[in-house]
Amino acid sequence: MKAKVLIPLIVSLLLVSGCLQSASVKGTETVTVKDLAGRDVEVPGNVKRVVAAGPGALRIVVYLNASDKVVGVEDFERLREYGRPYILAHPELKEFPSIGPGGPGKLPNLEALLKLKPDVIFMTYVDAKTAQDIQEKTGIPVVVLSYGELATFEDEELFKSLELAGKILGKEKRAQEVINFIKSLQEDLSKRTENASSPSVYVGGVGYKGTHGIESTIAKYPPFVVLHAKNVADELGEGHKFIDKEKLLEWDPEYIFIDEGGLSIILDDYKKNSEFYESLKAVKNKNVYGILPYNYYATNIGTALADAYFIGKVLYPESFKDVDPIDKANEIYEFLVGKPVYEILAEQFGGFGKIDISSGSIEALSSQ
Repeated sequence: MKAKVLIPLIVSLLLVSGCLQSASVKGTETVTVKDLAGRDVEVPGNVKRVVAAGPGALRIVVYLNASDKVVGVEDFERLREYGRPYILAHPELKEFPSIGPGGPGKLPNLEALLKLKPDVIFMTYVDAKTAQDIQEKTGIPVVVLSYGELATFEDEELFKSLELAGKILGKEKRAQEVINFIKSLQEDLSKRTENASSPSVYVGGVGYKGTHGIESTIAKYPPFVVLHAKNVADELGEGHKFIDKEKLLEWDPEYIFIDEGGLSIILDDYKKNSEFYESLKAVKNKNVYGILPYNYYATNIGTALADAYFIGKVLYPESFKDVDPIDKANEIYEFLVGKPVYEILAEQFGGFGKIDISSGSIEALSSQ
C-alpha cells in the first residue's frame, strides 16, 4: 500500500524537478550571432543590460529605442553633448557610470565593465582580435557593429548593424522601421531631383579628425549625391579631400555650402584673405549657405538627411516647395532619437541659413 502511494509521489517530484531544471536552462538560454567583424558570438536570449563603446555605438542603441537598457557610457558621451542629436535627446545618458574615456581608438575600461556587468558590450571601430580579447578578459559577450564606408545613405553595413543589434535587444521591428525610414527619405530626395538641372556646388569646412577651413571637402558628398547635385570636387574621386585654394578659384562653383563645424575657421581666414573669397562667384552672388555638421563621433544619419533637405530647398526650390527644412529636420530627429532637437543644434552651430562671410552673420532660416 505504501509503495502504491510512494510511486505517484516520486513521479510528481521528478516532474517538478524537471520543470525547475527546464526553467533554469531557459533562464540562461543563449543565441549565437555573427557580428560585423565576422565573429560568432554567443549572447543571452534576453538582454537587459548593455554598454556601447566606440564612435556611433551608442547612437545605434538610441535609434533602436533601447536606451533604457544602457547601464554605462563613455566619458566622451558623458562630458560632451555637442553636435550629437542622440545625446541632446537623452541627456539622462550623461548621468550613467563611466566605462572609460571613449573617443576614436580608445578602448573601454575593463574594470568598469566588470563592475557594471552588462549582458552585452556593443563596439565599433575595433578588429576581431581586439573584440575577442576584451570578451575573454571580461567574460562578457562583445558584439562588433559597423557604419561601413559612410559614403552613402544606402549603407548596408549600418543596416546590418541595426538588424543585428535589434535582434540582440529584442527590437527587430524597430530596426526594420529605422532602415525603412532612412531608405524612404533617400528615395524621396532622389525622386524630387532626378530630372532637375543642378548648378555647380561645393562644400567646405568639413570636419575630418578635427575642424578645418574652406579647403576641407568631400568628393561624392552624400547629400549632393542623393540630390543629383553637380559637385565640382567629384573629379577628385571619392571621400574626404584637402584642396588648394587655387583649385576652388578654378572650379568657381555657383553655390558654396559651409559645414558650420569649420565656419569659425573660414570667417577668420576671410579676415586675412578677403580678396580670395570675394573672387568667388558664390560669394559675389550671395550664394553661400550654412549646414549642420553631421560627422561627429561617426555619422549622425539624421543630420545628414536634414542637411540634404535644406540643400535641396536651396538648389531646387520648386521641387521642395512643400518642404520646410526645419520642420523636416525635427521630424527626422523625433523619429530617430525621440525628440525634435534642431533648435539646440542651431544654437550650437548656427543652423540652416545664408552666410554673409564678410560680416560673419548667418541669415538663419525660420520655420514656415
